[in-house]
Amino acid sequence: MQPNNNNAERNPADRLLKMPGRRDRGPVNFKTRIAGNEGEIMAIATRSVVTAQQTTPIIQAVEIMTREGFRRLPVVDAGTHRLRGIVTVGDIINFMGGGDKFNLVQVKHGGNFLAAINEGLREIMTPQLVTMPVTGSIADAVDVIINRNIGGIPIVNGEEDLKGIVTERDVLRVLTTENSTRKVEDVMRASVRVTNPNASIESVCKEMVKCRFRRLPVVADDVLCGIVTATDIMTYLGKGKVFERLTTGDSAEVMGTPVRSLLSGELHTTTPDRNIHEIAVDMIRRRVGALPVIEDAHLVGLVTEYDLVKAFSEE
Repeated sequence: MQPNNNNAERNPADRLLKMPGRRDRGPVNFKTRIAGNEGEIMAIATRSVVTAQQTTPIIQAVEIMTREGFRRLPVVDAGTHRLRGIVTVGDIINFMGGGDKFNLVQVKHGGNFLAAINEGLREIMTPQLVTMPVTGSIADAVDVIINRNIGGIPIVNGEEDLKGIVTERDVLRVLTTENSTRKVEDVMRASVRVTNPNASIESVCKEMVKCRFRRLPVVADDVLCGIVTATDIMTYLGKGKVFERLTTGDSAEVMGTPVRSLLSGELHTTTPDRNIHEIAVDMIRRRVGALPVIEDAHLVGLVTEYDLVKAFSEE
């Protein structure tokens, strides 16, 4: 029997996608896809997905996401495992004061944050979401990430039962199996919104929701002192630090805290001249979603997982 030398060809997670027309294909209409045998997307997806139900209290979901290091938590029916929605770190930031979901605190509970966080997830989850079928390809996931700017895609079967989830980071791992000649300065975002250390958590939440950002560099006197992410703000709630500051339970006590209190001592950065393959591997290893770009001690840009997925898909 001859040895099989085609294993690399059979493992979709070990090769970069090279297929004509994958650029600018526009959003994929998955509703026309008939769910049958598993596609290559399942080779890189997480199959054992931690989930919640619509009745799960918001604070419990936040604690799960904080403990597990998740940016998103699918919401399913307890009996059927049918996907009903998803709660993301963006939804949590919106609820904490960034957007219209803050009405749950201000209007329904008269500003009582403690009462609001014990409401069920159905109050803040995103019910209409983009999914992929189990028959999907990695190229389909790239299209969704780039064209719809969605960082985590639930995977369902024909009955809409949740079968897995694939993220930007999962896709980036595949794309980094090939090298690139491009540098950070070729793909980074040069126009970067920043905040200052004394800005309130509420103002940062509003900025993130309005601009659909997950992170903001924190700058004082033209010097980068850190980066605050939506996950940092959620962790502030999930690890119970919020409750140490509460005396009346009012949301103003929670959201008036300066953002400097959320900054950690560890700050990873990069420079404009580094190769994007090198920093992609570094980001995956460190489990960070973005790196501030520093030149001559000044912040000149930001490079994110999204930027890297887009750049590698164009190679």
